[in-house]
Amino acid sequence: MLIENLVVGYANKALVRNLFLCVPAGAFVAVVGHNGSGKTTFFRSLTGQLPYAGSICLLGQEIRALSRAKLASCLGYLPQRGSIDFSIAVRELVVMGRYRHHGLLSAYCPTDYALADAALQQVGMAHLSGRDFTQLSGGEQQLVWLAQLSLQQAPVYVLDEPTQQLDVYYRRQVFDLIQRWTRQGQTVLCSTHDLDNLPALQGYLLNLSEPKPALKPLTPASVLEARQVLEAPPLSV
Repeated sequence: MLIENLVVGYANKALVRNLFLCVPAGAFVAVVGHNGSGKTTFFRSLTGQLPYAGSICLLGQEIRALSRAKLASCLGYLPQRGSIDFSIAVRELVVMGRYRHHGLLSAYCPTDYALADAALQQVGMAHLSGRDFTQLSGGEQQLVWLAQLSLQQAPVYVLDEPTQQLDVYYRRQVFDLIQRWTRQGQTVLCSTHDLDNLPALQGYLLNLSEPKPALKPLTPASVLEARQVLEAPPLSV
């Protein structure tokens, strides 16, 4: 992913300014910053939900030139705390991640359900396959959403605060899954306030609260530097 001179925001106020990034394929990028620093705004530009100035190239193509269907096939997106207001079995929700691999009226086949079962096994939720999704805890629901997302088999995933409000156990599970994805060659950009788990991970850090955000290797030193920035008041704009 190549991002050049990116400017994006709302109502004549730019939250992300002049951002230049070259994200290697198969990399994990932890995106951090104060509340209001533009993490979600940045992700919405990547997913085609917000207009922007500059350039965002995904797999060698400017995303403005991609159809909605093509962009969705290249990039999987998990917004903050997705929710549904109707009863559905966990397995049926996960298999819906295969939607983009079928025509509009196609039914899911045994292969799709086998992939759903494998995804649930991978996130440790196979024992809840037949449960009503709405009756699960927040941590269990988040892992089910990630299992569904994995069935898209997209080369790039964008995750907006996937560990928000999760306990220590479920945060670890989410980051373990992300690291498995990157070992498979998938690129993952993940916004998070959870600095405690980052030093043990392989990848990069992007702090949008810095005056000139840039990719830095994830190390205990870079996480400590980010923590010091985030514990100080945000810069006025």
